[in-house]
Amino acid sequence: MQSSRGEAPPRAVAIEAHGLVKTYPAPGKTRVRALDGLTLNVPRGTIFALVGPNGAGKTTTVKILTTLATPDAGTAAIEGINVIAAPAKARRAIGVVGQRSGADPGATGRENLVLQGHLYGMPTNAAKARADELLDRFLLTDAAGRFVRTYSGGMQRRLDVALGLVHQPRVLFLDEPTTGLDPESRAAMWDEINTLATADQVTILLTTHYLDEADKLASQLAIVDQGRVVAEGDPAVLKRELGADSLDEVYLHYAGRRYSDATRLTEVAR
Repeated sequence: MQSSRGEAPPRAVAIEAHGLVKTYPAPGKTRVRALDGLTLNVPRGTIFALVGPNGAGKTTTVKILTTLATPDAGTAAIEGINVIAAPAKARRAIGVVGQRSGADPGATGRENLVLQGHLYGMPTNAAKARADELLDRFLLTDAAGRFVRTYSGGMQRRLDVALGLVHQPRVLFLDEPTTGLDPESRAAMWDEINTLATADQVTILLTTHYLDEADKLASQLAIVDQGRVVAEGDPAVLKRELGADSLDEVYLHYAGRRYSDATRLTEVAR
């Protein structure tokens, strides 16, 4: 349905975070503020990239959104489910693929997927059927009976994503999904991520240090620094607003303080 001005109505929001604050104890200090009023809104069925320097607050944000941490202040919801008030319900709506593999290397690919299905309460027959479906989708059928420890890096990463999709989540969190992959495996993973968002309408929030990856995949991104979103929008629009040729330039403009400070200190030392 079009609006009265002929514009498409805004997409429903799948991930919401408003005014998130999180502090941690630190040696010699009272508290370290990891998040300082962070706010995000991720439209349903899109790929949203979260980028920023190490220690900027990306991991803490994802931990809160995936119910692994509780904020000191602020609110967060997944598909309208309050992750603080109803964490168990929120977990049913999300899949999480961490940077480190969660697969059991001493089990086969199929066994890992069936076990994941059991953990979500699926009957054995349903878990096996879903495992076979995912093995086929991620081109792992021929390796289904092999121990995961024999998988290549690309195969293991595809299995990790498959594990995150066993229970058919509406929202998928991907933490550095292509770290360590060769160019061919990386391109294949990009294709699968795009398919999940476009064909399956899975909302994807990914964290990455590869800005070309964010530029290639994300329709929206947020640059996080010092616990806040310092820039947000369509990558193409952000580049155009600054007259930048690459997302690297946009990133350095908004979150390149550390690099600039280091350069100045070097020049002063000379």
